[in-house]
Amino acid sequence: MSDSQKPVASTATSLVPTAFLKGSIARDNVSTVASEYEAFYDDSKKDRVEERKSMYTTLVNHYYDLATDFYEYGWGQSFHFAPRCATESFVQSIVRHEHYLALKMRLQPGQKIADFGCGVGGPMREIARFSGAHVVGINNNAYQIQRGGIHNAKAKLEAQCSFIKADFLHVPVPDESFDGAYAIEATCHAPDRVAVFSEVFRSLKPGAYFSGYEWVMTSKYNPNDPKQVQIKKDIEEGDGLPDLIYDHEVVDALKKAGFEIVEISDLAETGDIPWYQPLAGSWSLSGFRMTWLGRLCTHAFVNVIETLRVAPSGTAKISSVLLKAAQGLVAGGQTKIFTPMMFFLVRKPERK
Repeated sequence: MSDSQKPVASTATSLVPTAFLKGSIARDNVSTVASEYEAFYDDSKKDRVEERKSMYTTLVNHYYDLATDFYEYGWGQSFHFAPRCATESFVQSIVRHEHYLALKMRLQPGQKIADFGCGVGGPMREIARFSGAHVVGINNNAYQIQRGGIHNAKAKLEAQCSFIKADFLHVPVPDESFDGAYAIEATCHAPDRVAVFSEVFRSLKPGAYFSGYEWVMTSKYNPNDPKQVQIKKDIEEGDGLPDLIYDHEVVDALKKAGFEIVEISDLAETGDIPWYQPLAGSWSLSGFRMTWLGRLCTHAFVNVIETLRVAPSGTAKISSVLLKAAQGLVAGGQTKIFTPMMFFLVRKPERK
């Protein structure tokens, strides 16, 4: 690298994760994977939703192969939102949101709990520490499991946290393997909620709880409003989702899977600070980067470093996808047509 490129490379590491620049995906494959991912949302072709559902494993793996390093870099190891009180930090709100699940599920030391769609395992590690339970993360993305294993070792939680690489619609465990299960903003990636909830049901012992947070469209969503339809599409494309459904459809799917409903609520309005605020930014020196203008400036610079070959070809496409995600999520939150934290607590019935 020439001396003239060194300042650009230095700035690039403040905008693009170092792990990604070093090759979390083979450098020559980034553009191909990004293009294949974009094709899933090409409106010029018919039956895009059905194709995303039928090829959801490819869709989700492409998305997280591309986005995981960016998520960890910008968000941390827990890939989810949380209601936030005025007196707590972003990180404190994330941790409290995870503890809330553990308390609602009445987790106990020694129990074996499943995390359906565990990401790199941030919630798994926090819930394991908090409850004393052994948590098994279920994830079909090899790169995220690799990252999660590194984090488990650093946290010295390898004996308490483990992974199963599997599609969460087909988990290779016997019936009634787990004392409880949760899913944090993960089953929105499934093509069929009844199918994934039925697999959770099968894997749980009678009387066990299943809890989590769901990404859903609320009753305020109007599918005949083009602006609202575009917001929904931006969230789906920006976050690797086959198709967002209504909150009541999730409840129906839980019932069809066999669960007893214990509690359903939307926690999006329970915080003092809007859940989407970290993506909205603020017009200050520290918050400018996350404003709409700041994100556009960052995206423009990513184009520059890709042109200079500091970042691999295709990086700008990833930036564009994540830009859509942020824009869609903020707009969905502001209009209240979308929530990422429909809380549910359900129970597998006891044997009669």
